[in-house]
Amino acid sequence: MSAAIWMEVLKAKGRKIWLVVAIMMAVQLLWAGWAISNKDANDLAQGWLFFLYQFPMLNCIIMPVIAAVVASRLSDVEHKGQTFKLLETIIPTKRIFAAKFIWGSIYMLGAALGQLAIMIGMGVVLHFGGPVPWGALVGYLLFTLMVSLTIYVFQQGVSMLVANQMVPMTLGLIGGFIGLFSMFFPQGFQKLVLWSYYGVLMQVGMNWDPITRATDFYWKAIDWPGLGLILVFFGLIYGVGQMLFVRREV
Repeated sequence: MSAAIWMEVLKAKGRKIWLVVAIMMAVQLLWAGWAISNKDANDLAQGWLFFLYQFPMLNCIIMPVIAAVVASRLSDVEHKGQTFKLLETIIPTKRIFAAKFIWGSIYMLGAALGQLAIMIGMGVVLHFGGPVPWGALVGYLLFTLMVSLTIYVFQQGVSMLVANQMVPMTLGLIGGFIGLFSMFFPQGFQKLVLWSYYGVLMQVGMNWDPITRATDFYWKAIDWPGLGLILVFFGLIYGVGQMLFVRREV
């Protein structure tokens, strides 16, 4: 397995995948700066809750794009050179699929850690109210990573099966928008949409008073059944994607 992963590392060199992740993190940083720029002291007192509410919503767009780009960039080399068959002569097909997933997961982890760094850095610099909620931030990291890896393995499966990489890229963009808009629907519907699980697993809720236009954030219970469902989705998508790839190469 280590040899297969190392091959992915070598093939990714010079493809500027980390640059894509960095650009998307820069977009998220700029958005966070803009969103918090007009907040007064009372708003900053809820700064941690504000970020933990807003970042999952933004992730519905940001993370699927990163997943689509990473999966596409890690697969288009073989499609262009038609080398999947050649790889299979030296590496088992299942191991090829697993190696791409492991290396792609590193990029998704980097993006999630980048978001965490943005929240902590801005929270400390702007003196958000109360202590740093380390438990909630770790929960955010784990939930974001779990949803992102599930979306990534879906994108990887499509990218490895379809030679035209515009197809998985388009699916990633469409999925992100569907996930964002689905957050305005009942949670039962949200759980049917893979890309909406950033919202399903949010740890913060919001009350908005239409008369005073005041916004109040509050901690809410973690949706453990939702977490269980995304784990089931991950297992199913990984298994089906791997099976289809193996059969395609037989």
